[in-house]
Amino acid sequence: MTLSPVIGGMTSRGRMTHRITGQWMANQWRAKPDRLIVAGLVALVVVVQGVNIANFPTVSDDEGTYLAQAWAIQHGKGLAHYSYWYDHPPLGWIQIAALSWVPALFDHGAMVVMHARVIMLPVTAICSALVYVLARRIGMARWAAALAVVVYGLSPLSVTMQREIYLDNFAVVWMVAAFVLALSPRRHLWHHVAAGFCAAVSILSKETMLVVAPALLWAVWQGSDKATRKFSLTGFISTVALIVAQYPLYALLKGELFAGPGHNSLFGAISYQLGRKGGGNIFRTGSVSNLTLHWWLVRDPVLMYAGTAAVFAALAVRRLRPVALAGVILVVVGCRPTGYLPAMYVIQAIPFFAVCVAGLADEAVRLLMLEWTRLFLRRFWHWDVPWRRLDVAALSGVVAVGLIAPLWQTGDATADTAFTNDQYAQASAWIRDHVPDHAHTRIVVDDAIWPDLAGQGFQPGLGAIWFYKVDLDPAVTRTLPHGWKDIDYVVSTSVIRQDPNGLPTVRAAMEHSVPVATFGAGDQRIDILKVGK
Repeated sequence: MTLSPVIGGMTSRGRMTHRITGQWMANQWRAKPDRLIVAGLVALVVVVQGVNIANFPTVSDDEGTYLAQAWAIQHGKGLAHYSYWYDHPPLGWIQIAALSWVPALFDHGAMVVMHARVIMLPVTAICSALVYVLARRIGMARWAAALAVVVYGLSPLSVTMQREIYLDNFAVVWMVAAFVLALSPRRHLWHHVAAGFCAAVSILSKETMLVVAPALLWAVWQGSDKATRKFSLTGFISTVALIVAQYPLYALLKGELFAGPGHNSLFGAISYQLGRKGGGNIFRTGSVSNLTLHWWLVRDPVLMYAGTAAVFAALAVRRLRPVALAGVILVVVGCRPTGYLPAMYVIQAIPFFAVCVAGLADEAVRLLMLEWTRLFLRRFWHWDVPWRRLDVAALSGVVAVGLIAPLWQTGDATADTAFTNDQYAQASAWIRDHVPDHAHTRIVVDDAIWPDLAGQGFQPGLGAIWFYKVDLDPAVTRTLPHGWKDIDYVVSTSVIRQDPNGLPTVRAAMEHSVPVATFGAGDQRIDILKVGK
């Protein structure tokens, strides 16, 4: 046996172990304030977003669609509750299905979509923590990293959109994690491979996150060591490519990669999504995209204006450039003159807005206010206050809170007190109690109510029918040989009433029906229509 030489009463191996242990303990001690800050901020965000989460905002058809697709996964019905047509990669609602145990921990609410929104709280909590870590990794002070989390999680726009069961919320978590790994201070190859994995999962959760890939690639370049950069880039790109390739490979193996008669296809869905109309120019008053932008501005003009300006301005700061570029790309893509701009698109930009706003505040304090304050104190009070003892950040925070807090308090108070889903809950309960013979009744609904009816005993797909499928899905149309006469009920919601012209069978069923129950008023009114024979 070879003995290690003894140096100063301790073996060299012992000295090495002691040094490593000491370094580890020092790192843990330095990280302790960050952990306390993150824990407090995450708790605050979860409380604000969790209060009244079921009742505001109004449930959307998209939420119901993703829950219905997750239901199909859970019950072995394939990748969707109807024929999967590659509208989005399925990994997003696979994650929703995997988190279905979370709502089961709580009392069942009045409606499935309302009850299931609790799924979003752990998603938001994780992303809030990641935003803080990302801010610290690009060199921000703790107060600035905390500001980034506050902007990300407490903006009225965030509180509204992050509560909803959207694929974008899942995709954003994975993309922010990818940036965190890409900018790891250790610059380890496997961190960059892991960044590629997270990026691939993000893209397969919501394919539009692909547009952020150039910014993430820049982050890997900036976060890698010059000597091993080519290995980091190769590992990152290879990981992304190999994982994302599973999606077209799945379509190829099913014979659904290319468009053709009698089947859905990946390329056909991509062609539809790219050529999708109906949005119009975002800057043209009255266009759908302009109305979407207006709705974002109503919820939080501070975040929208400050965030948009910040991502462009942050390009001038080297440490902020990768994150800023991601925000710039999302802004430019959102402002394209044609195409469809969904309301949930802004979710993808919020974390990059938040980090850039906080990053510029941090840069301003460092470069401007610090020097001015030092000179002022030195000249008039003869104080020579070092940077670490100068609480300029606190002063800046007080000013910012005084200006922004009243605006945010009003928006967040609305989110935490408004009840906008009563009509949906009442309609679902009425159907459960008053519509006879669920197993043989055919009822046309939007997807927000569909998960409720599937749980109430209606035949999923052909008994409880998503309204679009009545006229647009041959598998459903074949089961309606007498057209509207084969339908028993239509649950008329604002979603169904928006586009009746392209759905003649649904329109005819509504025209030949009488209301048997009505809930709510105005545009959000829900009518239970019994179809005459």
